[in-house]
Amino acid sequence: MDLLSRINHHFTESAHLKLRAVETLSAPIAAAAERMVQSLLSDGKIMSCGNGGSAADSQHFASEMLNRFEMERPGLAAIALTTDTSTLTSIANDYDYEQIFSKQVRALGHSNDLLLAISTSGNSRNVIAAIHAAHERGMTVVALTGKTGGAIGKILESEDIHICVPDESTARIQEIHLLTIHCLCDAIDCMLLGVE
Repeated sequence: MDLLSRINHHFTESAHLKLRAVETLSAPIAAAAERMVQSLLSDGKIMSCGNGGSAADSQHFASEMLNRFEMERPGLAAIALTTDTSTLTSIANDYDYEQIFSKQVRALGHSNDLLLAISTSGNSRNVIAAIHAAHERGMTVVALTGKTGGAIGKILESEDIHICVPDESTARIQEIHLLTIHCLCDAIDCMLLGVE
């Protein structure tokens, strides 16, 4: 096995996908950032959720909002629904794992809020349940998926925004999701702070 070749292949494959995806993804990313700013300016908050690496991405996004991204600014209202172990485990134990995010959305969500739902396959049942709960609460959903968008792509409503990475590799999809999160954070800061 030539380890250097494998590493070079990963870098090249990631770079090529990013360049291929920019045309498809830039417009929905911009629309998502605009919708997030509308929510924040309406005293709403952004709730995020996902499993595994997508849970980490949801926490990464919330931390960039609550603390700061690359510019100094006041904290912005965001919460990752993946972080409260007592809540997560009590819901999973008393009900089932599928409801760990949806019960939080129903309890905390309001119509000015927005749900950032992250699933590389688009088929995570607990993320799908969270999207249904968000719709019940009158919230907009921004979905980050990959592959064909899975079941999530089929349940989004007309005012929702779907950012679907056109690739089959979970690793490559997650890399684009992280770049997308950074693009969202930068765009939100630019719109709120008036940066050109």
